[in-house]
Amino acid sequence: MTYIVINTIVIRCDAQLSAAEAHGMATGMLCANEQAQSTEWLNELFRHATPATDQDRATLVHLFEETRDLLASDEFEFDLLLPDDDNLLGEQVEALTYWCQGFLLGVGFTHTASDLSKEVTEILKDIAEFTKLDTEAEGEEDEGDFMEITEYMRSAVLLLRSELNKRDEQ
Repeated sequence: MTYIVINTIVIRCDAQLSAAEAHGMATGMLCANEQAQSTEWLNELFRHATPATDQDRATLVHLFEETRDLLASDEFEFDLLLPDDDNLLGEQVEALTYWCQGFLLGVGFTHTASDLSKEVTEILKDIAEFTKLDTEAEGEEDEGDFMEITEYMRSAVLLLRSELNKRDEQ
């Protein structure tokens, strides 16, 4: 699923968020509750937006379920839905900040700060800091930092999924 396809859908429906933020929200919901349903996510996406067409809803449901499968996979194939490398680095960083905002929102639908372990809370604080990244990024050093952060996020998401769902099983 490409960023541009999902972004076109959310823009067309005036969902007032980007594809990155929408995917972050879906990922956060699935990390916090692996039983989360796509209908919950779609209701949040389109709470104040134009209803999506059946085809667009089907595409979004596919993204949600694909995200669920990738999170559950042992192959470490999960990745953040961000603009391609051929986009300006600043655009990629901006999308990452929105992805992180969406992720925190998605986790927040299920968990409150008081029911989280210290380790989970620390990771969520890191993610909250990533929402403040400088989007004026350019050059090799900033590109390297961006790559490090996205790799950290991939690992953090999988760890959070494990930790948050382990707590729910108790």
